Amino acid sequence: MLDLAFFWEWLGFAVRWLHVITAIAWIGSSFYFVALDLGLRKAPNLPKGAHGEEWQVHGGGFYHIRKFLVAPEAMPEHLTWFKWESYATWLSGAALLMVVYWVGADLFLIDTAKVELTQWQAIAISAASLTIGWLVYDRLCKSPLGEKPTVLMVLLFILLVAMAWGYTQIFTGRASLLHLGAFTATIMSANVFQIIIPNQKIVVADLKAGRTPDPKYGKIAKLRSTHNNYLTLPVVFLMLSNHYPLAFASEYNWLIAGLVFLMGVTIRHWFNAGHARAAKPYWTIPATVVLFLAVMWLSTAPLRQSSYDEAEARPLTETERVFAEAEGFDEVQDIVLGRCSMCHTREPGYEGITHAPRNVLLETTPEIANAARQIYIQAGVTNAMPPANVSYMEPEERAAIVRWYRAATGGAQLAAN
Repeated sequence: MLDLAFFWEWLGFAVRWLHVITAIAWIGSSFYFVALDLGLRKAPNLPKGAHGEEWQVHGGGFYHIRKFLVAPEAMPEHLTWFKWESYATWLSGAALLMVVYWVGADLFLIDTAKVELTQWQAIAISAASLTIGWLVYDRLCKSPLGEKPTVLMVLLFILLVAMAWGYTQIFTGRASLLHLGAFTATIMSANVFQIIIPNQKIVVADLKAGRTPDPKYGKIAKLRSTHNNYLTLPVVFLMLSNHYPLAFASEYNWLIAGLVFLMGVTIRHWFNAGHARAAKPYWTIPATVVLFLAVMWLSTAPLRQSSYDEAEARPLTETERVFAEAEGFDEVQDIVLGRCSMCHTREPGYEGITHAPRNVLLETTPEIANAARQIYIQAGVTNAMPPANVSYMEPEERAAIVRWYRAATGGAQLAAN
């Protein structure tokens, strides 16, 4: 029978692989078209309605590209739509959120030191929160503020920082920044799905009907595309942050997220100016460095963690109780405390480790029982942990971990953990 723990690990890997590939495609095409749009040049022989042209060389050939500001006079025979990259990225990201943070809510999503939530309550908040940003942002864009791009960007920044703070009041630090990334990516993908593509379809319908397309639809789509351009780099940072406790485990992780959004603006402004062949905005370089130094400084702030006694006193969840009462737990707990807790502790004693890797703590009964599947996969059936076996975990100890986990799951493998 297939071990469900193995299946869940490989499912997460497969979905993550898909998500990364589709995100590369979406980000790549987005950055390409921004660079192309900003680099267009006027030419004396442009056809009617053409805004500019660009000559490019790639793969041993030359490309001659023209942009029509509203639309060409007639509908072209072949039209390529760039939309599935965005849709596939969001859908695969949503699936990954479910596989990792919803199924593993007790370990990765819920922080009982902040709010006592059941798994389903946490999942409901997670799902509902992703829609809030789009509803508020879309309303702002459709208001008179849509004619004031700078004011709109400032309000969007305030919304993102507010959501960052809100997430950190409910979820674990790791889940907070990940959800902020998903929150922002939802706005970006909804821009494509709800505004950019529908507006382009209106223009196409007008061309087919012989009507002159209204330029307002292109203007609206351009605004949303610009927002997506400046949000891309922060989203990538937030999606990678779950690997770095210095980013997500700081007490000021929400401020770190806010500064990262500002860095997204300074970095993209540098490249956008270059694509437009404008004067180099050299001020963005020291500004980005200062922002990153501020992020590094904030990351050293005290972690928001319970004390040992508080964590020990926390009641076991039902799933944790199954593992804590399973045959072999006492032996495994001794193994984990001896081989793993030098790093996975509130005050790591291993040289060079300042925070518990990925903020996974393995000091108390609830913590060890809560991380049962991770211990089983990382240190039982594989040799991933400890890294390079620096604490000399013996094969017999790994076998004890496997026996304990399988005794707890009774061969059925608890999917909830």
